[in-house]
Amino acid sequence: MSEIPTLLPNIASGAPHGHNETKGTFELTILMPCLNEAATIGTCVQKALGFLRHSGVSGEVLIADNGSTDNSQQIASQLGARIVAVAERGYGAALIGGINAARGRFIIMGDADDSYDFSSLQGFVDQLRAGSQLVMGNRFGGISVGAMPFLHRYLGNPVLSYIGRLFFKVPVGDFHCGLRGFDATSIRALDLKTTGMEFATEMVVRSALAGLKIGEVPTTLKPDGRNRPPHLRTWRDGWRHLKFLLMYCPRWLYMIPGFICLMLGGLGGLLLLFGPIDVGNVVLDLNTLLVACFLVMLGTQLLTFGALSRYYATITGFLPHTPRTQSLVKWASTDRLLLISLLVFAVGFLGFGYAVRSWAHVHFGPLHDPFVPRLLIVGITTMIIALQTAFAAFMFGIFEIPLHDRR
Repeated sequence: MSEIPTLLPNIASGAPHGHNETKGTFELTILMPCLNEAATIGTCVQKALGFLRHSGVSGEVLIADNGSTDNSQQIASQLGARIVAVAERGYGAALIGGINAARGRFIIMGDADDSYDFSSLQGFVDQLRAGSQLVMGNRFGGISVGAMPFLHRYLGNPVLSYIGRLFFKVPVGDFHCGLRGFDATSIRALDLKTTGMEFATEMVVRSALAGLKIGEVPTTLKPDGRNRPPHLRTWRDGWRHLKFLLMYCPRWLYMIPGFICLMLGGLGGLLLLFGPIDVGNVVLDLNTLLVACFLVMLGTQLLTFGALSRYYATITGFLPHTPRTQSLVKWASTDRLLLISLLVFAVGFLGFGYAVRSWAHVHFGPLHDPFVPRLLIVGITTMIIALQTAFAAFMFGIFEIPLHDRR
């Protein structure tokens, strides 16, 4: 492959300046994000070009450079790679710039630190040709000694991969493998947004939510050839991945915990409303009723946040529209939620008013009826829930304003 001069991309449009070739010129783009990888970029480019040459796949090697100052660009360009400079810093930003600039129908991406074997990509190409739209590598069958830190191998990656499979039903064993292939058009259509290390997670999650066909091939991982510390930071980036998984799944972050709190608190409140309960040698009384009411308020708040976050993620494109979501949004209008809040508040106020009236009958002195303080607690809790729902209704209304503007 002949040398191609360095190009500076238009990051906003994703199209490089200075050429008139359209995307789809090649079958495959081998994409590598790069930030000061002079020690290894040459080896990676040579392996990638060797694969294209020996496999007969028409393709290019594209380096998405994120501001290297160590001659990485020059080394890669001299060996025959095409370079796009991505000004916005971050692993995800570099890859987004590279994906937008790629000319291949398919893209296989991998780190430029020589930890992945770019000469063995045929499994990815075969699955992409067979119709898979995202093909993940799985490193766990071939990790060389010293290639992955202990915490990453036995805690971080397995736990985060399990959470990803649990939340999103993704049929992959290695959620965060950096070597992966995908159909360029399908991934561009997802309009991926994250600019940091969590970009790897966003790609898998958004692909699963969009219903893309996802496959997996075994791959290997060997110690990288860097002469400096890696860009990955264990705890910071691990937390960013976990946080992203939770934010993309309101059901597990809000809905399920909220439903559990609401059910436990509601059941406890109903049982304790009319008097204490003896459980062995333990007496559950007013203190337990207060805890039950707290759980009800917490559960209601979590469910409200879950509904709001799901709705916002849907209208902003982070999560896909579903028939269930559209039906709920249509039913739960601001006016209807406010009416429900008013009715619930009225029920709570009746209980609160009865309790205050009973207290007034004894001239606001000590109460001898054990039912009255229980009714007071439950009445106040009910009014708080009604107010929470009313404020949530207004928030739903605010979210609907930009939605209507875009129609």
